[in-house]
Amino acid sequence: MDLYRAAWVLPIAAPPIREGWVAVDRGRILACGSQAERWPGAKREPTVIDLGARAVLPGLVNAHTHLELSHLGGRIPPTADFVQWIRAVLRARAQPPEPAEQHQAVERAMSEAVRTGTVLVGDVSNTLVTVAPLSQSPLAAVIFHELLGFNPASPERAVTEAIERLRATERHADVRLTLATHAPYSVALETMMAIGAAHQRGELGSPCCVHLAESRAELEFVATAEGPWRTLLEELGAWNPGWTPRGETPVQYLDRIGAFGAHRLAVHAVHVNAADLRTLSTRGVTIVSCPRSNRLTGAGVPPVQAFYEAGVPVAVGTDSLATVPDLNLFAELAELRRLAPTVPASRLLASATRQGAAALGFEADFGTLAPGRRAALLAVAIPPGLDDVEEYLVSGIAPESVSWARANQTSERASGTDCAD
Repeated sequence: MDLYRAAWVLPIAAPPIREGWVAVDRGRILACGSQAERWPGAKREPTVIDLGARAVLPGLVNAHTHLELSHLGGRIPPTADFVQWIRAVLRARAQPPEPAEQHQAVERAMSEAVRTGTVLVGDVSNTLVTVAPLSQSPLAAVIFHELLGFNPASPERAVTEAIERLRATERHADVRLTLATHAPYSVALETMMAIGAAHQRGELGSPCCVHLAESRAELEFVATAEGPWRTLLEELGAWNPGWTPRGETPVQYLDRIGAFGAHRLAVHAVHVNAADLRTLSTRGVTIVSCPRSNRLTGAGVPPVQAFYEAGVPVAVGTDSLATVPDLNLFAELAELRRLAPTVPASRLLASATRQGAAALGFEADFGTLAPGRRAALLAVAIPPGLDDVEEYLVSGIAPESVSWARANQTSERASGTDCAD
């Protein structure tokens, strides 16, 4: 048994412990406590590993990214117009990368995520190209196989074939596969309903996600079937003339068709009102906020403070390297703190750990330093004499301050830097 000691221990589900310890045996957490208390459970003296001036907390959860787009890093300029940003992405994706280039970009992105403290990702993929690399990486993952098509020939067949692809795809046990719909303006109503029916039948073991209320253009389209999204769909030959708007918000639209039974992660939610937030809270939907991405793509500024005030569970994502300069979740936490200055730092940290793990269905393994959880111990260097460790951790942590306290932090697979070496 190992006993990790540090200046601060943050269980997340309980208040921080000054001069704390974490007891670990065979890769699982036994308990946390204060160094003023002796660990009472050992039959023999534990191996004590003193991490010194560090804060120990659970590995972070990036609940929304697109690793397969990592090769687009630095190629899509920031914009104030979200639909124009989408057009730039479509142009870039029209020229597929060489397989080796894409693979190397995915590997670099995964390495960066681990190096900056991530243990679990929610990865959206159109091609499932990230399944193999994630299965060989230290990261646990839910891969959301994303479906597109506002006017498909057979939505039910598209969903059935997608589920068959998932079943036929080999992966590590820590990599789970499910479906996602891109957004209300790009996926047919019938496709969303077919996914919901498959979820009800138990054919999808994990919750689904959807990009929702990301831009003002999306609000205009869902309410009126007009605007830049209608123009783009027509240009792409994807417009469905039989689709009739009802003056709803995107949240009202998905709620009316029962989509929230399966789609339990609503990504972005930049443009939601108080009634929308009440609906998401009632339906048990988690908002995955990606505030840096929203700023750089022209989507807008998410009402982060309102998310927490409404009681909606909030998780954190970076989105892809096509939209942000890095996959450092500590940078995302700093942006959340800037947008929600009165939300307690403890709640922001819970969003990047406990809430993300729960939203992805990994709450039994990650998200808290609780008995039975995996010993994914993140160790962050802190200045001496620090009193408010939670506030410090949401102020922006540089990668060089981040390390892992164990070499096998994710289910006996290789890890990133081990500060105990």
